[in-house]
Amino acid sequence: MRDGFMSILAFPVATHTLRSLPVEMFPRPPKKDIDWANLSLSLNGNASLNGHVEVRHSLSTNKWSTPRIVADENIAVSGLSPGLNYGQQCYEGLKAFRSARPQGETITVFRPNFHAARMARSAEAVCLPAPSQELFLECLNKVIIANDEWVPPSNTESFLYIRPVLFGSSSNLALCPPEETIFAIFVFPTSPYHGAEAAKALVLEDFDRAAPKGMGAYKVGGNYAPVWRHAAKAKAQGYGLTLHLDSASQTYVEEFSTSGFVGHKKGQTGQDVMIIPDTENAIASATCDSLMSLARLKGWKIERIPVPFSSIRDLDEVVAVGTAAAAVPVESITRNSSGETVVFADGEKRLLHLAAIVADIQRGHVADTEGWCYDVVTPLGCAKRLLGEKVPLVLISTEA
Repeated sequence: MRDGFMSILAFPVATHTLRSLPVEMFPRPPKKDIDWANLSLSLNGNASLNGHVEVRHSLSTNKWSTPRIVADENIAVSGLSPGLNYGQQCYEGLKAFRSARPQGETITVFRPNFHAARMARSAEAVCLPAPSQELFLECLNKVIIANDEWVPPSNTESFLYIRPVLFGSSSNLALCPPEETIFAIFVFPTSPYHGAEAAKALVLEDFDRAAPKGMGAYKVGGNYAPVWRHAAKAKAQGYGLTLHLDSASQTYVEEFSTSGFVGHKKGQTGQDVMIIPDTENAIASATCDSLMSLARLKGWKIERIPVPFSSIRDLDEVVAVGTAAAAVPVESITRNSSGETVVFADGEKRLLHLAAIVADIQRGHVADTEGWCYDVVTPLGCAKRLLGEKVPLVLISTEA
């Protein structure tokens, strides 16, 4: 099934001759004098770029305001809001890429509907109204069009990182949802979070990321900040990744602190087998889901099963997958309490091969047969190449 639907965004329907209308070039070329090959999530003073998109929801009317671009990285919010005081928030992370096509350069977003659905699930868990998929896409279009010159060139490994945030914003210290909720999307250019080199991982045994039947499956800030001090300690010891086991028994693999766990092994007949931990405490991953889809197309066996830590020695490859992380090869996993270090053999790197195909799809180098890439277009974008013809000014995304 293709990852999408048809959305018609709220632009006026009219018929015009395009030659009579000013058509600004979209996308604009990347900004000059930027070292696109060396970017990071620390932003380096470019947090505001050309602005973010913002929309507000009223609890009393159950309506969203019209999305608007705010030329600032700051949001006006009450210091007594439940978003600040009680952690009533959730967020997402997506990527946009610049790609060259025979008909001209374009900007695409990878699997936005997956992320809109995941945000809706997280929002429900913390009693927030979720933006519809149509509103999510409309806001994506608006913020990327405003910041298109910040989308890195197609010949680099960098990309435009997209950060939607949703939180209770009006004053309310009562333990209930507030009158106002803000949905905003920020963007900034960056490079893969962990880089491309293989990383060593350490099992965290003195900290549990998520309680059984808790919030581990939702993309909320509370799943991340508490890990930082443990990750910093591990990094000082030479471990670029930290791995969580289930908090109930410390037996089963759940996920890395920043990304999902995907393993590979050869079956008895030589068939490729992808291993995904079956757990309710890990966040669903668009990257992992994409790898699974490609693996099925290639005839791999997919096993979503409980993964005992003792079984990872049967794997010949492990990668940490996520939006910002992409696919990071895991060199080894160490568990200090048992003195174990499992090293993954230098094999065929089958998972990394699949990840490379995903990257090629994202950048338009190979056909997007799954319908994962959403084209960012202006109201005239669907038709501006048909100069002289009469066309309806309707923004249509056919991700279906």
